[in-house]
Amino acid sequence: MTEIDFVPSAYTADREEGSVTWQAPSNIALIKYWGKRGNQIPANPSLSFTLNKCLTTTTVSYKKLSSRSDNFSFDLLFDDLPKEDFKPKIKSFFVKIEEYMPFLKDYHFLINTSNTFPHSSGIASSASGMAALALCLMDIERVLNLSADEDFFKRKASFLARLGSGSACRSIDGEIITWGIHKAIATSSDLYAVKYSDEVHKVFKNYRDTILLVHKGQKQVSSTLGHNLMHNHPFAAQRFNQAHENLVKLKSVLASGDLEGFVAIVEQEALTLHAMMMTSSPYFVLMMPNTLKIINAIWDFRKASKTHLCFTLDAGANVHLLYPKNEAAEVLQFIKDELVVYCENGQYICDEIGIGAKKL
Repeated sequence: MTEIDFVPSAYTADREEGSVTWQAPSNIALIKYWGKRGNQIPANPSLSFTLNKCLTTTTVSYKKLSSRSDNFSFDLLFDDLPKEDFKPKIKSFFVKIEEYMPFLKDYHFLINTSNTFPHSSGIASSASGMAALALCLMDIERVLNLSADEDFFKRKASFLARLGSGSACRSIDGEIITWGIHKAIATSSDLYAVKYSDEVHKVFKNYRDTILLVHKGQKQVSSTLGHNLMHNHPFAAQRFNQAHENLVKLKSVLASGDLEGFVAIVEQEALTLHAMMMTSSPYFVLMMPNTLKIINAIWDFRKASKTHLCFTLDAGANVHLLYPKNEAAEVLQFIKDELVVYCENGQYICDEIGIGAKKL
């Protein structure tokens, strides 16, 4: 599909007002997307686990204006309170998607959103947030254009979410998602994410992700700035090639249930992401002392326990602990005994692979 396929023809129905609510999950990339070009096009393909409990719930209430506006008309609430500093990002999103959602200037929208996890702390709140908003808008468009089928609905929602936040396109569906063209994945696209359809061993069907909240505050550098630092980065070409190669390796690992291979690829991807930030210009260190203490403790525990606990990181200090369900009791005890001390206010989130967004 191309961008033109997401431009609707004339709408076949009308609606004066209504309300819709969607809940969308965050996701955690195993193969990291870092660097983009053009209009939110990834510089390399990525693969992610969809989460189940780290969620954004968004309600969009809409009422038709007496006449089409020259501007976008909306109010924004976060946890039921006005959130003016979020509005510029939503307006920018509306500008980007107006061509594909031409009804936007016909309505006033009240957007009310909330998270089950801390905003702006490296747990991809923009991913779940933009995914939930895109799904609400798609639901409104489905009312206006009754011919949209389910596959197209998800594909366009992913396409729209990507324009708000790249990784948001991976938060529409579950359980394993890929985004970005890769020769080994026939259905892959740069424009939207697709459900991973290759063989997956049963051990990966119910994987766990416990997120250690090392730092819950604002990230040191925004993801947008971080991605832009890949332009003219001295190691960018090698990194993009590595991502392609690691995705091929991970396909084999997922099919065979090779847990040791999974650990090696996932941790290398996490550390490479941070290495790219540390070697950019300007450079940033996003990990904190407690992040490194957790990583070293994981390595020691894995060696001693013979479990398959591993870590991954987004562009921040928090640590995602990934492990199979049958090792959960031992890992959770390890977290309580040794890792919780490194978490801000002793906080962590126990999550697992999820099936994607749902309408409420």
